[in-house]
Amino acid sequence: MRELAGRLAALDPDAGEAVRVIAYFDRLTAERAGLEALVRGAAVLAGSPARLADPVHGVRIRVEPDGRRVDGPARTSVPPGADWPGVSVSPGGPRVLWLEQSGVPGPVGAMVLERAATAVRAALDRTRGRAAAVPGPPAPDAASVEVLLDADAPPRARELAARRLGLGPLTRALARADGTADVADATHERAAHEGAVREGAGREGGVREGADREGAPYGAASEGTPRTGIGPAVPPLDLPHSYAQARIALRFTAEGTAADPGHRWVRAEELGGLSVLAAVGPRTAPVPDVLALRRAHAAAPWALLTLHAVASHASLRTAAAALNVHHSTLQERLAHAERLLGWNVREPAGRLRLQLALALDRLHRSPAST
Repeated sequence: MRELAGRLAALDPDAGEAVRVIAYFDRLTAERAGLEALVRGAAVLAGSPARLADPVHGVRIRVEPDGRRVDGPARTSVPPGADWPGVSVSPGGPRVLWLEQSGVPGPVGAMVLERAATAVRAALDRTRGRAAAVPGPPAPDAASVEVLLDADAPPRARELAARRLGLGPLTRALARADGTADVADATHERAAHEGAVREGAGREGGVREGADREGAPYGAASEGTPRTGIGPAVPPLDLPHSYAQARIALRFTAEGTAADPGHRWVRAEELGGLSVLAAVGPRTAPVPDVLALRRAHAAAPWALLTLHAVASHASLRTAAAALNVHHSTLQERLAHAERLLGWNVREPAGRLRLQLALALDRLHRSPAST
């Protein structure tokens, strides 16, 4: 994209700058940037103050061209100028993004407005649907969730967002594999998980790998609901940190199938030292143990599920019960899997090696969270 922008700039400066604008907002969208970061990008690129107004959720963000957020009541209460260029963020809705400049914007300014509005719309859409997923106060307020999880938002704005969402003194941030983010009172989050456990346990089908320590069958636990990373319980103003941890935890979740065994819900505080592995991603070269794990799965489709059960349970007997197979059957499978891997997973060192290989393999298949 940079090379294309450079070539276009040599032929047509406006065209080259427009391509840079597209690449800039595409990157912010891919990084799941918050509302303030998107408005800031519009202001800096356009060279004029930018303002986002969402009267439905009470969100007003105004950023100067130098990147400073200046949106006190004295600023945001001033009505937009009649000749300010603006774009509706929600077609037919009240949300509008403006550039505080007079007259029709040039090609670059128009592109900034269009791409920024698209990115803001995507940021708001990420957090819709929270009421259907988490019990508690019915407040499907996507904009407030976005502000609350935005580390760049002023503390006062996040305090107001927390108040609108009716949050208690301790809250968890949730990141989901379907791209949505959420916040929930810590007790409500526990209730949501237990409800999903009960629902999944009552379904037929799926992979039978027994129950985890919270009573959820790994394969069926949260079937039909997105994989979820759960941040630590923190005061509302610390939720950006909780959300960052939730996004790391999300990368350790799995589908709970024979090809991707593991938990669909993972809490960040239970990862411990494993969290330092989160720097590993799809572009990181896999270590030999991960390659061995993949070869084992290719040679024996049951291998991953069997190895995960062995790595996750205290004994081979409990692993066999979790897989719903006879103990002798598990012994035979495990011996074959060890030959494919090239090491003994029943010894403490080999078991740790297996656990790390399983975690790394999952991270290699999961996009980086930052």
